[in-house]
Amino acid sequence: MLAGRLGLEKARIPHADRHGLVWLDRGRLEVEDGCLRFVTAGGGELAAGDYQIPHQAVSIVLLGPGSSVTHDALRLLARHGCALAAIGEGAVRFYTAPPLMPDSSAVARAQVTLWADPKSRMEVARAMYAIRFGEIVRTRDIEVLRGQEGARIKRSYQLAAERYGISWGGRNYDRANPDGGDLPNQAINHAATAMTAAASVAVAAVAAIPQLGFVHEESGQSFVLDIADLYRHDVTLDIAFGAVKEAMKSGDSIERLTRQRAAKLFRQRGVIPSMIDRIKTLLGQDAAEAET
Repeated sequence: MLAGRLGLEKARIPHADRHGLVWLDRGRLEVEDGCLRFVTAGGGELAAGDYQIPHQAVSIVLLGPGSSVTHDALRLLARHGCALAAIGEGAVRFYTAPPLMPDSSAVARAQVTLWADPKSRMEVARAMYAIRFGEIVRTRDIEVLRGQEGARIKRSYQLAAERYGISWGGRNYDRANPDGGDLPNQAINHAATAMTAAASVAVAAVAAIPQLGFVHEESGQSFVLDIADLYRHDVTLDIAFGAVKEAMKSGDSIERLTRQRAAKLFRQRGVIPSMIDRIKTLLGQDAAEAET
């Protein structure tokens, strides 16, 4: 948050040069004297007050529970190419992002170019697996990579369970009844949902195309799932098994505990900014920005 009014020299910062997210909850996003303001009585992340929002220099405003937004605020955000997303507490849910897109199509064009060529699509997929495995992957066969992924994630489940002292009987997921498994399986489902929401925020922030995934193919959120999976072996499992450990002590709802832990770790580890950086790196936009 910035005190005072931003100078006119800041009014047209290119979206590629912007950085960061603004998290708002339990208040009203409005316009006063041509400036975007957020008024809150407190009770959330912000103390009670009237805050001026530096929308010209921010990629996306994340509007949490208990908030409202005026028509003038939407108009101002759209004019300056600042995205707005309605989220759950701590971005563990992603409800909607109005089409307030950045003023550049560079990320989307780079994504389409890489996705349309089978060779470059495979190279991006390999880079994603390299991030997940922590090592260079040799094969260029997507089915072999998926097989390696399956073996490694099974091992990751077991290691995470041991780290938190949780009994683990294996992954058991019924899509028709996601809450039907044991506590660890339920927690993994809820953690995965939260991570997908965080990835949705990151994809919306850079105006990438959700449907064009490099590993996932069928879903309308394929690229979102690709990005969420980059954090599957570490952050997602830390969220899930940490929540199970808490639930075993307190007896509280595993869904609520998982959401709370996800929101906390997203902030502590800078998950969404990290996702944004990785998207740009995978699509070659970090190097492109450095050259401009």
